[in-house]
Amino acid sequence: MTKIDIISGFLGAGKTTFIKKMLKEAFKGEQVVLIENEFGEIGIDGGFLKESGIEIREMNSGCICCSLVGDFGESLKEVVDTYHPDRIIIEPSGVGKLSDVIKAVQDVQGELDAQLNSFTTMVDATKCRIYKNNFGEFFSNQVEYAGAIILSRTDKAKPEKIEESYQILRELNQKAPIITTPIEQLTGEKLLETMEGSKSLEEELLAEIICPECGKHHEHGGTCGCGHDHDHHCEGHSHEHHHEEHEHHHGEHDHHHEEYHHADEVFSSWGRETIRKYTKDEIGDILTTLEKDESFGVILRAKGIVAGDGEWIYFDMVPGEHEVRSGAAEYTGRICVIGSKLNEAKLAELFKAE
Repeated sequence: MTKIDIISGFLGAGKTTFIKKMLKEAFKGEQVVLIENEFGEIGIDGGFLKESGIEIREMNSGCICCSLVGDFGESLKEVVDTYHPDRIIIEPSGVGKLSDVIKAVQDVQGELDAQLNSFTTMVDATKCRIYKNNFGEFFSNQVEYAGAIILSRTDKAKPEKIEESYQILRELNQKAPIITTPIEQLTGEKLLETMEGSKSLEEELLAEIICPECGKHHEHGGTCGCGHDHDHHCEGHSHEHHHEEHEHHHGEHDHHHEEYHHADEVFSSWGRETIRKYTKDEIGDILTTLEKDESFGVILRAKGIVAGDGEWIYFDMVPGEHEVRSGAAEYTGRICVIGSKLNEAKLAELFKAE
């Protein structure tokens, strides 16, 4: 099955550099076909990318969205039938609508041994506001429909410019991961993982403390209807604040649910993506404060990956203990706290992530 990846973005966003990195690192050993769709008569990137050993099929008669049913569909079929590639990268014209490109692929993929794998948009951090103001719906469409967004030139832009661009993108797309780390600091594998849809920290933490079979949180030593023993969850920590007895009358039977609760009855979460840099000592002090100060709420777990000075800092906390260590670069800084009765304003102030 051929995977189809769409990489969109306005001219100058850095798409060609990014594609070359992915070919070298993430797609190494795969047979890859690049379908370029330049706006104009000449595909200027064709020769530049041929050195990577991939086949170039340039469609210079106009942008993809101008020939969705005919030329594009036939071209895609021809590529699959001729080369049977492991992966097809589609690089649309910078002035096309991403939604039209996605639909064009979806319209024909039923006739192909291929599936849409990812759709990513690159945005220049130094020009984000200018693009939004000048290109209107074309810019908005590329951002709104992206499964992942790469904010390029973050190694050159000022922090306040990156933050401004991030906020513009987040307003248009609330769900897509936004890669703010300079791409040269990330491996191709990490970039691909993010493009294909990595789990949020909240999802990761909930997966650790909620039974995958029934979706419930269990007290120490408790078991659920699915028969799983949950001694490994929250070991040694008291959660008396979670104990609420629910009585349901069904005929003559009373059901007392004291061993477990549904996740939404127990947890609330607070999280932030951040480009702010921290030190290990600063993170250690923050976690110590969370452990000792009950005014932040009842903290069950805290986890994060944030940028430091020349390194990336990973931290993990459960009540009574925490760990701070160095780790590999992430696509952006991320913090998540899970517990109950959380004081979100105080958490934002503590992490200086307001």
